[in-house]
Amino acid sequence: MVKRQGETALNHSFPPADVVMKYLIVNGDDFGASPGINRGIMEAHLHGILTSTSLLVKTEWAKEAAALSSAAPDLSVGLHADLRSELREPALDSQRLRESLQWQFCRFEKLTGRPPTHLDSHHNDHRDPRALPHLLELARKHGLPLREHSPVQYFSKFYGQWAGQTHFEQISAEKLTMMIKMEIGDGVTELSCHPGYVDANHPTSYHIEREAELRTLCDPRIRRVLVEQAIRLISYHDFAKLC
Repeated sequence: MVKRQGETALNHSFPPADVVMKYLIVNGDDFGASPGINRGIMEAHLHGILTSTSLLVKTEWAKEAAALSSAAPDLSVGLHADLRSELREPALDSQRLRESLQWQFCRFEKLTGRPPTHLDSHHNDHRDPRALPHLLELARKHGLPLREHSPVQYFSKFYGQWAGQTHFEQISAEKLTMMIKMEIGDGVTELSCHPGYVDANHPTSYHIEREAELRTLCDPRIRRVLVEQAIRLISYHDFAKLC
């Protein structure tokens, strides 16, 4: 097992199934969105607490992301399904939605050489009732956890913008410490995050916040509080072994 800088290899032995534990998957969304985001996600994995990521396969930087992940065997990589264009069509074609998901799944396998470890969606498109049945079908077909539709609890409060305003205090090390202490419960929780570096290839409203998230995820205080709270960092690779 590859050791990350400044830490020993994670202990992946698990207690008996009847022993209640706290497990945390830290998942970086938008892998493949831009070179800066790719770099930030890998840095958060190698030097911080990020254990998992979700790959956008429609972008021109998806191939770069897949290559980076191949050198990080402890990083679980899921499919970040992007259905924005299909859902915006005036007359939604349900079959086109299904075919798009299947294409994205196959594209993922072609890029990475393996199936995804989990499924989620860009801008939480899986919450759209027109898209959800198709995502559930894909999840069942391949035996994969779908965000908000599996035993994994979804925690989304680590996010630094709402109502068009930046809130750095929400993605600070102090705030994440408080969240970990107060809101991560028994069982398996996925904490979603969006680390990255600002670059011209990803001109979205959520950009400077990504660098703040990255600093927090790499802050040594966060790893210490996880130890203090007896919360074990795992990936979706490990979650499959728990089931």
